[in-house]
Amino acid sequence: MKKIIIKIFIISIFFTIVLSAQDVSTPVDSNQVDTTFVMQKSAWGAVLRSAVIPGWGQIYNESYWKVPIVWGVGGWFIYNYIKNNKDYKNYQKFYLTTQSSQDRINRDFYRDQRDLFAMYFVFTYLATLVDAYVDAHLFDFSVTEDFYRQQPMLNIRMHF
Repeated sequence: MKKIIIKIFIISIFFTIVLSAQDVSTPVDSNQVDTTFVMQKSAWGAVLRSAVIPGWGQIYNESYWKVPIVWGVGGWFIYNYIKNNKDYKNYQKFYLTTQSSQDRINRDFYRDQRDLFAMYFVFTYLATLVDAYVDAHLFDFSVTEDFYRQQPMLNIRMHF
């Protein structure tokens, strides 16, 4: 019992010290000019553009190489959705007329494939929205090389 009371006492003293610690910060220079950072690209504007037409947000963010990928992957998923939907409808007709178990298995397979490609398209669409948002936020970052040390460095462009 005595050990538990001592442990509780030590823990309470520790938390008291941590919670009551003062913030020691450097004094503020009164000659400093208050500056604000203004982004060159609107992140939500890029998301809205990409939501209206997939790939438009990437064009807005000047990531032109991503547009054929977005359109190609999205087109592939739409093509497969249409193809599997057509096969699903055909096997559904066959199953309704013949009541064959193989036609039922094929019908269920193509329905599942159709639904999977619909989900893949939705995930791709959401990924383009996230990509447009992140790309707009990172548009103002610059990675250049420090010629003195010959090492890459990360810079942030700020316009005052």
